[in-house]
This record gives sequence, structure tokens and C-alpha cells, in this order.
Amino acid sequence: MEETNLDELEVPEILPVLPIRGIVLFPYMLIPLLVDRERSIKAIDQALAMNRMIMVTAQKDPEIEHPTTKEIFEIGTVGVIMKLLKLPDQRLKVLIQGLVRARIEKWDETQPYLQGRLKSIVDDEDYSVNLETEALMRNVKEAVGKAANLGKNISPDVSTIADEIDHPGRLADIIAANLDLRVENAQEILVLSDPKERLLKVNGLLAREVQVLTVQQQINLQARTEMDKTQREYLLRQQLKAIQEQLGEVGELQEEVEQLRMKADEAGMPTEVRGEVEKQIRRLERMQSDTAETATVRAYLDWMITLPWSKSTADNLDLRKAKAILDQDHYGLNKVKERIIEYLAVRKLKPKTAGPILCFTGPPGVGKTSLGKSIARALGRKFVRMSLGGVHDEAEVRGHRRTYVGSMPGRIVQGIHQAGSNNPVFMLDEVDKIGTDYRGDPSSALLEVLDPEQNSTFRDNYLNTPFDLSHVLFITTANILDPVHPAFRDRLEVIYLTGYTEGEKLEIARRHIIPKQVEAHGLKSDQLVFHDDALRLIITRYTREAGLRNFERELASICRKVTRKVADGHSKTINVAPKEVHAFLGTEKIQPEELLPHNHVGISTGLAWTPTGGDILFVEALVVRGRGNLILTGQLGDVMKESAQAALSLAKAHSDLLDIREGFFENHDIHIHVPEGAIPKDGPSAGVTLATALISACANRPVRRDIAMSGEITLRGHILPVGGVKEKILAARRAKIHTVILPKLNQKDLVDVPKEIRKDMKFIFADNIQKVIRTAII
Repeated sequence: MEETNLDELEVPEILPVLPIRGIVLFPYMLIPLLVDRERSIKAIDQALAMNRMIMVTAQKDPEIEHPTTKEIFEIGTVGVIMKLLKLPDQRLKVLIQGLVRARIEKWDETQPYLQGRLKSIVDDEDYSVNLETEALMRNVKEAVGKAANLGKNISPDVSTIADEIDHPGRLADIIAANLDLRVENAQEILVLSDPKERLLKVNGLLAREVQVLTVQQQINLQARTEMDKTQREYLLRQQLKAIQEQLGEVGELQEEVEQLRMKADEAGMPTEVRGEVEKQIRRLERMQSDTAETATVRAYLDWMITLPWSKSTADNLDLRKAKAILDQDHYGLNKVKERIIEYLAVRKLKPKTAGPILCFTGPPGVGKTSLGKSIARALGRKFVRMSLGGVHDEAEVRGHRRTYVGSMPGRIVQGIHQAGSNNPVFMLDEVDKIGTDYRGDPSSALLEVLDPEQNSTFRDNYLNTPFDLSHVLFITTANILDPVHPAFRDRLEVIYLTGYTEGEKLEIARRHIIPKQVEAHGLKSDQLVFHDDALRLIITRYTREAGLRNFERELASICRKVTRKVADGHSKTINVAPKEVHAFLGTEKIQPEELLPHNHVGISTGLAWTPTGGDILFVEALVVRGRGNLILTGQLGDVMKESAQAALSLAKAHSDLLDIREGFFENHDIHIHVPEGAIPKDGPSAGVTLATALISACANRPVRRDIAMSGEITLRGHILPVGGVKEKILAARRAKIHTVILPKLNQKDLVDVPKEIRKDMKFIFADNIQKVIRTAII
């Protein structure tokens, strides 16, 4: 572009407007701008097509991408486009020099760019400078020099130009343009038309800047002094070390201290922790090497420098690969696998998210602990397991204070140390078996560990410094949740692992248990073959469990016997069919509860949940002559006794609807018995079963033997929902009962029952006792 004399330019009344962000243009100020907004590019093009002049004004909010006229300051500076460069991505790089202040009196938004009618605000060139103004100008020029000497980024050319300016307004403009002011402060100066007022404003801002720079220099000087002190101490130590080497007096303790410092620097500790470590190292330097306290400090420092403060393993964020690993290690358990994949997906999109606190709850042997190992393998993390069964001492979790002899960190920190990374999968096993005594409550100590809002600053009593546990994926396990502290349970995301079906156990045996046991006993896969019928026989007649431990134990017993045969020289493949099972394992250990051979009066079949899965329960009711008493036997708990009493009251209230003759209860006693009297029984879900047996006995009508039932009753005859639906249905199927009566509100729980079992069975959902009686009693 051609050179132009700016003083000769006349400002037109109408000019395109260019809003800019984060900066204010002053007259005679030269600024480079990168223009990328479409309206702004068109405004530049229009200015070039006319006279290269454009109204430049600042936005009130720099975050707004497309500002309206109300979001732009009315007072700005008319500028001249000195240079322009078009970039390959269609953006423009322009160099604009300020010319004169102007006010936008009227906006024109009819064009594809902003345009305004302007009124120029021109300083009086013949402004008279009095004594006060002269003094003010000198103060400003001196302050500019001070600011430059104190480190303010002001070009020497600016100081030179300022010394030669004799107009207060122009001096204020050039100083304000080079002070890196915030937009609000710069705009306050720009809107002032009086040169003296403008210069006073600049003088105040400049004076404050000098004060800030002075304080900043003092801080830097203090920091430099401390740094010099540290360097001096280092040099003195090196000189002392050299002197000791010359004299042959270099001690092992001094070498150990240097090693500790080096390792502490490499450990990546937080500042607070590094300060505590340095404090203890200095204590160690002043100690005699053979004292007991020296050994204590040594042990503490050894723990501190070997903890993984900044070491972590990279997560495997390949969702398909993680899913394949989980499927390879475990059959079924789809809910758990889906939850882990969801966690990985969140980590993939937001790496710094806090880990969930999962709690796997279910019977023994369903794979809770092994699932934790599988999750660690899928994530690519280290795995640590801590058993909490029987733990009574709070110090097991938080550690012992260093005042005690033989003190150590708690088992949480020990587990992190053992893993060697600060983000392992940490399994807290058997949280339902934590004890409490005079030494404290470990459950309460674990509240901080398992709270994502608090565990980033977990403080172990031994370390006495915070350790960040927020990267750890904690997984807890429990058989039942009732003993778990309520506040503790509130922090857990509970995932229930119910028992396996016969088909699932068969598939798991094929995929995992048999290959594992064959290898563990030194056999080859072609030396031992199990038939499916044999495996089913072992599952149903030699074990009764929701999990797989006893099943695996029986298979191991067979493998041992086969191993002995192979060791004695047997070379042929051994096929284990049902008849061979009896030879290997002896007589059947379990006589399964099966449906009754005939329909009986007063005997109903109930379904019960146990910690080892589901089971069927026979309830017997017998009517004898008496005075209306209710006799209960079979070690029934309080809840079952109340259910029986409710069933009796219900039968009395509706005797006419239940075909019970009038006056029957005044002349008869009712005896209810639940077999296997040595086993305590309790729970509300037997209410329907008790009522059915009682009404059957009173009405002298038999109960269908091929129906099992579960549900809680009320005095109004309503049936309330119960838990453990899947386990109860599996128990009915094992007993070859294919019709089950359940509360209507439990219909939604069938989604947890395997599809093949739902197809094989019939479900009747009842919301009142009348429907149960019509269905179950003949």
C-alpha cells in the first residue's frame, strides 16, 4: 500500500465499524489484528474500497462472537489500514494505525457489515499548558522511566517519544497505549475528551503500576535471596563432603542422606509432602547413626520415597478389547460387565473423572473376587486385595502414629505401595464382616477412603501427609448388606450377583473350571473327559449352592483320583459318565426337595431366599380339637410368627368366602409346622404360603402340589412384593415345579431371570389372597 500522510486525511461522516476484543485502539497507536468474523472481513473490504479508514471500537464482552450494537462501546478511534495480508484460511491480517477519537451517533445495520454515522472528537492543538499541567506531564514521564527500570515491558522508543511530546492529551494517549491496561480502564481514558483529565487518569494508573512493580521486585529479591541461601548451603555441604573425603571421614549416614534427597526429588511428591520429607532428612542428618530414633526416621523416609506419588498405569480404553477380556474370564454377569464398560467409556471421554465405588453383593462362590482381578486385567491396572473379615482395629485402615514402636502405615497405603502405582484396582473383600471394639470402628475409617469427595486428601496416621486416592478404583464385596454400616453402604454402588443356573454352571465348568483343574493336577485335556450328564449330576446331587466352590471341589476330587490312575500307568482316556460319578464321589450327598407325590390338605410349597441361593419350603397345617389356639413350631422367627397370626386373622375375617364353616375356630386349634426344625427360619415372604396351608386345613381342601409361592400378606388380604425373586424361581425349577405364584408388583423382577427359564415356567401374579386360593387350592 502507498504511504499516506495521516494529518492530511479527513474523516468522513459514515464509516464501516470493526468491533475488536480485548484491546482498545488509541489515536496514533499502531496495532496488528487477525480478523476472522465474516462481518468484520466485509467491513475491512468496504474500508479498502473507500478510503482505507475504519471505525475501530472495543466489545464490552470479549466472549460474544457476534455482538449487537448495544454490546459495543460507542466511543472508539478512527483508524487507517496500513497493511493487509490475506491468509490461506480466508482470514485477514491487518495493521491499523489510530487517527482520531470519534463517537458513533447513529448505527446502520442494513449493510452486511456494521456501519455508523460518526462525530470526531479532536484535541485542541493549541492547548495551553499551565504550571500544574507541566508538573503533571513531568510526573508521568518520570513514572514511565521508573516502570521501565522496574521491569515493565515498555519499549525504550516509547520513553524517548514521550520525552519529546509537549501536548498532554497526546502524551496520555501514547502512555495508555503501552501500559497493557484492561479494556475497562483503557476505555475510561479513551472517553475523556479533556487532555488534562486524561493525563490525570493515566498518572493514577501509572502510579499504581509502579507500586505493583516495586512489590513484585521485592518478592523476586526475597525469592532470589532464599535461592542464594539454598545454593550456599549446597556448596557448603559439598565442601564439607570434600574435606571429609580428604580426611577419610565420610560417613555412611551422609551418603544415605544424599541418596534419600535424590530419590525424594525423583518421586514426584506434592509440595507439602516434599517439605515434610526434607524436614525429616534434616533431622536424620543431625542424628547419630546407631540410635533407635534414627531407625524410625529411616523407615519413615523409606516409605515416603518408595510410594507411587506420581506413578500410574495407563488405562486400556479400547472398549471392545476390555469387553473381550471380561467375556474371556467370566461367563454371564452381564450387568457387571456393562457397568465396567460404561466406566471405561466415561474415562475415555473425560480422563480426570473420579472412579465409582462398586460393591459386589452375592452368595459365596459366585466369582466376586475373581471378577475384581478380571476388571483390573481389562483396565490394564494393577490389582490389590485387602480382606476385611474380622478386622477390628481402626489403625489397620489409617495406620499407626509414629510414636508407637513398630508403627506402620495402614493397609490401604501398604496396598498402594505393593501395587507400585497410584491407580490400581483395590478390592476390599468381605466388608460385611468388619468388627468393632474398643480399638475403633474400621467402617467409619473407611468412610473417608470410599468417598470420592474426600479421598483425594486421605491422611494416613503414619505418613501424616495427604495421599491422593481419587485415582484408585475401589471395589468392595459382601455376602449380605444388612451388617454393613448405613453411612458406609450409602457410598457404595451395589451390584447384586445372584446364583448361577444349572446351565450357567455347566458352561462355566466347560470353559473355566475343568481346564483349570486338569492343568492344576498335571493332566492333559485328552486324558480326562466329562460328560454333560455327569456334570449335571454333580451339580444337583453332590452340591447345593448358588456359587461354584463345592462344585469345583468335587471336580478337583475326581481329577485327583484320575491323576493317581495316570501315575499308576493308565494310558487310555478316562470318560466320566453319571455311573462313574458314583464310583469317584460315593453316594449322593444331596437329596433335592422335589414336589410332593400327591395333593395334600394343609401342605403348601413356599419359596425361600438363603445366603447360598434359593430353596423350597414346605408348610404343614393341621387342625385338632381345641379352643382356637395357634401353635407354631419349626424354629420360626418373629416375622414368620406374625405372618402366621395375620393369616389366621384373615381366615377368621373371611371364613364365609373361604368355605370355612361357622364356629369352626372356637372349637379347633391350628398347628403350623415348617420341617427341618433345627434350622432357624424367618422373613415376611412366607406369608402367602402360611395362609394357603392354614386355609386349606380349615376348609379341608387340598393344595396343588405342582405350585410354589412367595409373598407377604396384609390383614386386608393384599399381597406385597418380596426380594430374591430370581433365586426363588431357580429353586422351584430345581424341584421340578413349573408354576410359581408371585406378587403382582414383582412382575418387573422377571427381567433378571434367564430367558430360557422364563420360557420353561408359568408365572401367576396375584395382588390379593383370593386369587392365590382360587389358583392353589382345589
